[in-house]
Amino acid sequence: MLYILFGAIFLLSFIVQTSLKSKFTKYSKVPLGVPMAGRDIAAAMLQQNRCGDVKVTSVSGQLTDHFNPANRTVNLSEPVYGTNSIAAAAVAAHESGHAIQHQEGYSMLQLRTKMVPIVSFASKTMSWLLLAGIMIVEVTPIPLYIALAMFGMTVLFSFITLPVEVDASRRAVKWLEGSGIASGQQLDMAKDALHAAAYTYVVSALGSLATLVYYALMFLGGRRR
Repeated sequence: MLYILFGAIFLLSFIVQTSLKSKFTKYSKVPLGVPMAGRDIAAAMLQQNRCGDVKVTSVSGQLTDHFNPANRTVNLSEPVYGTNSIAAAAVAAHESGHAIQHQEGYSMLQLRTKMVPIVSFASKTMSWLLLAGIMIVEVTPIPLYIALAMFGMTVLFSFITLPVEVDASRRAVKWLEGSGIASGQQLDMAKDALHAAAYTYVVSALGSLATLVYYALMFLGGRRR
């Protein structure tokens, strides 16, 4: 059943990723009704939400867009930063939504930010703990328990990320509509693009949970036998 579950999640992940790329390619060709590139959308949304000190910068790659709370920058990928399109507007507004969350002290974002160093440490060390635990499992299972607990933290982090992303998209859509930048069919396209992006986080969280269950059954269940 676990192998079937993993197969289903892998297939779902492939479908979601393919759909996301297809929709962003499609909506990247649909211009906005106003002459604003992604950088302009982000700057305007930040300014109107009292985040004028947050800088908008360009980063290389595709779908590499992110907000960095450490240096208060909204980092937009090159196709988003300088492009006038529905996709660029949706992504720029979404990342600006994260900056506004940070400005307002959105609780789930604060929790996620506090977990970053813990998850980073866990990601670097749990594979070594798993290896050590397997080697000395007959002596003591403690390293395995610690490794599973660390992996559990990464799973929790994945699920905490979900409401943060959904809220950022909600803010993006609300601002695009309220500002008059997108309406009607164009607003529906922006929503569709953001929903497609949100599904990737859902699949990632489910995949992490399934992996945790697999390890727990394999190591702990095997030990009981």
